[in-house]
Amino acid sequence: MSMFSNKMLPVVERGRRLPPWIRTRVPGGEGYARLKTLLREKKLATVCEEAQCPNVHECWAGGTATVMLLGDTCTRGCRFCAVDTTKAPEPVDPLEPEHLAETISELGLTYVVLTMVDRDDMTDGGAAHVARAVAELKRRQPELLVEMLASDFQGDHRCVDAVVDARPDVYAHNVETVERLTPTVRDARCGYRQSLDVLVRAKARASDLGHRILTKTSIILGLGETEAELEQTFRDLRAAGVDVLTLGQYLRPSAWHLEVVEFVTPERFEALGELARSYGFEYVASGPLVRSSYRAGELFLEKTLRHHTPTPTTRT
Repeated sequence: MSMFSNKMLPVVERGRRLPPWIRTRVPGGEGYARLKTLLREKKLATVCEEAQCPNVHECWAGGTATVMLLGDTCTRGCRFCAVDTTKAPEPVDPLEPEHLAETISELGLTYVVLTMVDRDDMTDGGAAHVARAVAELKRRQPELLVEMLASDFQGDHRCVDAVVDARPDVYAHNVETVERLTPTVRDARCGYRQSLDVLVRAKARASDLGHRILTKTSIILGLGETEAELEQTFRDLRAAGVDVLTLGQYLRPSAWHLEVVEFVTPERFEALGELARSYGFEYVASGPLVRSSYRAGELFLEKTLRHHTPTPTTRT
């Protein structure tokens, strides 16, 4: 029997078996059940389930989850992503920020990760709703650290500013892949340079407010990218002031999605992680099952934000 649950099972590529290092546990246990029940009661969606994250057991059993704002359906159709998509999602629950804050308070967390679906059907892409959720969390628990994995808002700086003004501690936005593959991998409304610009703007806006913020992004590997392209992406991200980077393996969610070109070995992930660190990122998490919301990375970020100011050295 596969160690993936049915919900988590990726499509096997043209008869190839999953390599032995792509393994995870079937979700279960008291901690997992408690968190799942609480999220259901509060009508909150999580990217852990919707995006079929392979680490859901580890995180939920430990009492952490990445909550997805603005519903569970996206207006974009990226060819790597398992989240459902439609041009006309259900209306946003106006009480979601309050339900979120209540849930996080009950869990007694000190660090929370929020993400969102793209809502191109909304004038501001959902920015005001997201900002209200962050602000409500901070109002109820001033010491809570909040990581916000945000949309690109189609490059609208006013929307980026609205979210930063709510003062999340980490502003994340994923470039997902190298520049050459972006048109194939991501929805046409996305853009490699647009994503870099969003990350630059978030850092600049926080600086204008006198608010310390870390910026973060993620790259999925195994889609046909070359090492030279990855190295150029590392340079671009550091030029944009990005502090934190995660590298993980792409797993194909369905036959509609892009095929896996390569299952990158753990040794290769380790080498690429070291290469990325040489460019001066404050923190790099690199491994087959690493995802944008990654518990080890979040523990590091919490320690960093609470105890010291990062002073990375940058390779040129």
